[in-house]
Amino acid sequence: MDIPGIAFWRDFCLAEGELRRYERGEEFVSVGQVGRYIGFVMRGTLKYVTYSEDGTEHVVGFEFPGEFVTDFPFSLYGMPARVSIIADSDCEIMCVATRVVAERMKTDPRLAEVVMRSTEGVFSTVYDRYMALYRKSPRERYEELLDRHPDLFSLFSLKDIASYLNITPTHLSRLRKNG
Repeated sequence: MDIPGIAFWRDFCLAEGELRRYERGEEFVSVGQVGRYIGFVMRGTLKYVTYSEDGTEHVVGFEFPGEFVTDFPFSLYGMPARVSIIADSDCEIMCVATRVVAERMKTDPRLAEVVMRSTEGVFSTVYDRYMALYRKSPRERYEELLDRHPDLFSLFSLKDIASYLNITPTHLSRLRKNG
């Protein structure tokens, strides 16, 4: 996720946080629970997933090293997560408790401003992705994702990438083959 203030969050997490390790498959945030941490990914990858009524997993986002991870902004306001954030590989994340950030926001105007800009950035990113589902072809979405993360297929499964692009794994295989 491309968040305004990412340098601020990185520095904040590095200065105020503690290193936490997550094994592949472990949840950083669980759907229905309030997210406990805001983190900066030092090593590893994570995926954001939601579940349909029949329990089918749908990948709605990825995080890579050097990116910010949390159920933002819901965790800051004590709201239950609508997604699970799952380590897709072993991860090292510098974490700050969301309760610490929420308390500091009350007395630190700079932090409150960064949270506001970050919230706007998350909204913009999600809205752009939503619009792309209607405006762009699967090939265009695939190529844009690959341009941003050329090593994507070495980090995530074909099934997860296809889910993120909202296409079938077979369709994704065809796109790769004809790419």
